[in-house]
Amino acid sequence: MANLTSKELSALEDQIGLEETLIKKYEAMAYLCNDTKIQQDLNNFANKHRTHYNSLVSFLQ
Repeated sequence: MANLTSKELSALEDQIGLEETLIKKYEAMAYLCNDTKIQQDLNNFANKHRTHYNSLVSFLQ
């Protein structure tokens, strides 16, 4: 794990939580959507935020 200050660690934890929320919201919207193009776009957005999430989590390892 990188040497992070408590402020940096707190900000990182906050951002990880926000990315996780976005993933869940986009996946939920995609599930409820009937239009396949919009559903695909929403899943792409969820995957983009999943990549962000994984990148942020890597700073904790």
